[in-house]
Formats: sequence, structure tokens, C-alpha cells
Amino acid sequence: MSPADRANSRRRQPRRRGSAPNAAPKPRMRTVRETSAGGLVVDGLDGPGEKRCAALIGRTDRRGRLLWSLPKGHIEAGETPEQTAIREVAEETGIQGVVVAELGSIDYWFVTEGRRVHKTVHHYLLRSVGGELSDADVEVTQVDWVPLSELGSRLAYADERRLAEVANKLIDRMETGKQ
Repeated sequence: MSPADRANSRRRQPRRRGSAPNAAPKPRMRTVRETSAGGLVVDGLDGPGEKRCAALIGRTDRRGRLLWSLPKGHIEAGETPEQTAIREVAEETGIQGVVVAELGSIDYWFVTEGRRVHKTVHHYLLRSVGGELSDADVEVTQVDWVPLSELGSRLAYADERRLAEVANKLIDRMETGKQ
């Protein structure tokens, strides 16, 4: 054996970070896809702009922070995304709504219970047609009517703030079309 071969045979084999020598490789995380729907339900859609409000939900995260977001949830078997948005808005806010327009979709990744989740959420603009604001849903810490002009500062997630901007532009166009 040459000196170079001897030196190479004594070299340590590269290890993955955090793995013990001779440890079995970790099993790959299973990836699952989930689809949900929800919406921005607006009261006063036909009234003056300064009186329009949207029902938001507040949830407490693992760090104890209250994060405001749009109501949303899983699509049940046999439901359309629009039907899910109406149901989830009612369950999480107490407000009954009807779909006026599609706002767009958000998709993101997260890890939970040893699996990687790719989630897509379809969002709709809804007109409030009744009900009473309620935080009775166990997943919701608080609910509130928030003026549309304050959505950008209240919503916790950038993607939802972007959808609120889309909704505001859509409402402006609907208003212009009436005149």
C-alpha cells in the first residue's frame, strides 16, 4: 500500500451534522397536502367606505401572542371551497356571509407531528348577511370587527395583508361600477 493510500484509509469518514457514528439514517418525513378555505367577511359593503368592517379572528400562538387572521378551515368531503369559506366564517366568527368574489389562494409549508405539510388556502370576499360576532369556537381566542383601513396593521400574516389589499381594490371597483 502506498503512503497516500495509507493516509486516505486513516481519514475519518464525513458525518452528517448531529448524527452519531454508525447511526442509522433518519427516516424521511412524509409530505402531505392539505386544502382549506376561508374569507374576509365584510359588514357595510354597500355603505360608505369609512363604515366598512371585517370580522377577524385572534388565536393565541405557542408563545402566548394573540395573532389576528382571516377565518379558515379544512374543506369537508362533498364541500366546495366557497361552501367551506361560508361555513368556516360562520363557525369561527358567528357571522353569516355570502360569497361575493374570489380573493386568491395562499400556500405555505410547515412541519407538525413528524410530517411536512403543504397547505393551500382559498380565500373569498364575503358580504355579511346576519349573525352575531362570537368567539364560541374553541380554536378562536377573540373576534373583532376591524375597519377595512386597519387590516394592514392588524393582520399578522403578510399573505393575508396582501389579500386584504386585493379585497379593498375589488370593493373600490364594485363601488365605481355602481355609479
